[in-house]
Amino acid sequence: MAVTEDTDGMRARRSDAQRNRARLLVAAREVFAESGLAVPMSEIARRAGVGIATLSRNFATREAIIDATFAPRMTAYADAMQAALGDPDPWNGFSQYVWTVCGMQAADRGFAHVLTMTFPSALELEAERTRAYKGLRTLIARAKAAGALRPDFSSVDLALILMANAGVVGATGDAAPTAWRRMVAYFVRACAVDAVDPLPPAPRARQMQQALHRIHDPL
Repeated sequence: MAVTEDTDGMRARRSDAQRNRARLLVAAREVFAESGLAVPMSEIARRAGVGIATLSRNFATREAIIDATFAPRMTAYADAMQAALGDPDPWNGFSQYVWTVCGMQAADRGFAHVLTMTFPSALELEAERTRAYKGLRTLIARAKAAGALRPDFSSVDLALILMANAGVVGATGDAAPTAWRRMVAYFVRACAVDAVDPLPPAPRARQMQQALHRIHDPL
């Protein structure tokens, strides 16, 4: 009898722990989407209906809960790249990819920031980001080879538009929720090969990495 009670008690505790973790992830998705990544951890715990100690047991750091919350969305981001590469029209694949990822940012303020930051210990998140980046280089090369994408376009330029779009999404919010679409339309038009005005030099990859880490530091 004692063995059964102990077993039942362990199962109940495991079930409670699983429910708490699930509630925390739902709350994190909601809070991050509404308010961005800098929201207090205590607000996530409050929204989930648990104590801060329970949150800490499940997710020791802010980066850990960001990883668990956004890894599926980062997978969707990388999958969108694969869909773009499968488009027989290289320009359409490129432009639709830009629209897709900017739309993902607009739909979720938290993810808008995740796309412009790096999280070295969030292994699943960063693995999917790397998969998308490798595809981006191929996508750019295809669009240039087709004579559709301006030859001075760099992969850094997509990082710049994502940073800009995150700022527009955060600034306009509910007041002008479609404003991001006008900015993205300008960007896509400027990427076309017949947009003849030369661009200033693109930042070097190392400079962009420093910029991304600087965005991440406050967290």
